[in-house]
Amino acid sequence: SHKTSLIFGDTGSGKSEIYFSLIHKYLLAGKQVLLLMPEISLTPQMTKRLKNYFGEKFGVWHSKITPKKRGEILQKFQSREINLIAGARSALFLPFSELGLIIVDEEHDDSYKSAQNPHYNARDLAIFLASKFDVKVVLGSATPSVVSFKKQPHFRLRGTFFKSEKKFIYDESETGLSDVILGELAASFASGKQAVVFLPTRANFRYLSCRECGSTIKCPFCSVGMSFYKKRNLLKCQYCGFTTVATCSCEKCGSEMIEAKKIGTDELTDALHLAFPAARIEKFDRDEITTQNKLEKTLKAFNAGEIDALVGTQMLSKGHDYHNVDLAVIMGVDELLNFPDFRARERTLALAMQVAGRAGRSGEGRVVVQSRQREFFENFISDYDAFLAEEILAREPIYPPFARLLRVVVSEKSEHAAKQRLEICVAELENLRMAESSLEIVGHGKCAIEIMGGKYRFEILLRCTSHAPLIKAARICAVQGFDVDMDPINFS
Repeated sequence: SHKTSLIFGDTGSGKSEIYFSLIHKYLLAGKQVLLLMPEISLTPQMTKRLKNYFGEKFGVWHSKITPKKRGEILQKFQSREINLIAGARSALFLPFSELGLIIVDEEHDDSYKSAQNPHYNARDLAIFLASKFDVKVVLGSATPSVVSFKKQPHFRLRGTFFKSEKKFIYDESETGLSDVILGELAASFASGKQAVVFLPTRANFRYLSCRECGSTIKCPFCSVGMSFYKKRNLLKCQYCGFTTVATCSCEKCGSEMIEAKKIGTDELTDALHLAFPAARIEKFDRDEITTQNKLEKTLKAFNAGEIDALVGTQMLSKGHDYHNVDLAVIMGVDELLNFPDFRARERTLALAMQVAGRAGRSGEGRVVVQSRQREFFENFISDYDAFLAEEILAREPIYPPFARLLRVVVSEKSEHAAKQRLEICVAELENLRMAESSLEIVGHGKCAIEIMGGKYRFEILLRCTSHAPLIKAARICAVQGFDVDMDPINFS
């Protein structure tokens, strides 16, 4: 009954059924409908479900479709042959003429926010459109963002459509293949079941460091450690894409005592192949799944039972629905939980719950959580409602949804020039702050990742209870050529 609202529904509780029922109603009324999903959720499985409901009368829009296919969809869309678009965030910019309904599935997902200029958030933009036009917006998630939960009227959808029971097993060892994980995987494989294994890091190892002096081998263009790929013996920067042959000695002290740190999906997959030589184990991350075709092929093989386990990054957590998976293994989450970001707890718990949701969609499921922060997961992994209540109390009054943030970044090839431009901008913002008492300059200085793509980066973070002074501040910074990000989700 509300113009904008949130369905807070447990994984497997039937959110999609509500979406499809609403879509059907709006299509019958001759309206256009947009179903927004994180790009990786636009799988053959979702396409198949849409086909079952709506035949061929819909288009799928995302970055990996070919220009030819794009042209076909646009032509059908503009001639009103199709009125339903299922798409990633860019679908919001299609030339709608009779838009009546926008559904934002997995509304908490960070991929709705553009990392490049302009830093729009498709979810927030959908809500803004509802305030200006006769458009209804429904957000949906099993782990809604704190901001949406606090600001939107919501309906709580509990339980699962298929009978499902989950058992949580805690493994308090360091990130790696422990006896607990090996034992649970062996049990799944022996019973003809499948498993998903989550790890947030790609490559063999996150970085290489010197055992003598402790320095990390960094990208020459970005102030971050480079990921190590063993098979190709190369180092790759996950920020700018620079690659180089792996070094065998430290540039700083000349020592040859180089060690690899923080296991990645490549290394984990290799270790699992050694531990279970008969098992069919595949990698599922952005290094491996480079095209829509590969994505479809891998998921189809997994669904058909041709793969016993998928080892992957965040891609694993996205809405894939498999009834033969009885085990989800969650590794490497402590690092995410300890990230210096006010949303670290929300992000990590949502991710862990989404991965856990892949196990036991019907029947019994087991979830292994490898973490030294057991208490946090024990308290909340089965009770997101309790987490939201605690998190809202913790954030008041200085973090969203009680305040809004603005982050501006200046980049220059010269560190001195970047710093100079920053100081000029800070002085102007100080003048604005004198006029706008509610505006606060939280801080300014070097970015957490100081150099990226060969440029020095400095930032200013501002906070306010109202958006109006932040827009004034954003305009001052934009005129000076700063990268302006309202409601930022990335602070590095």
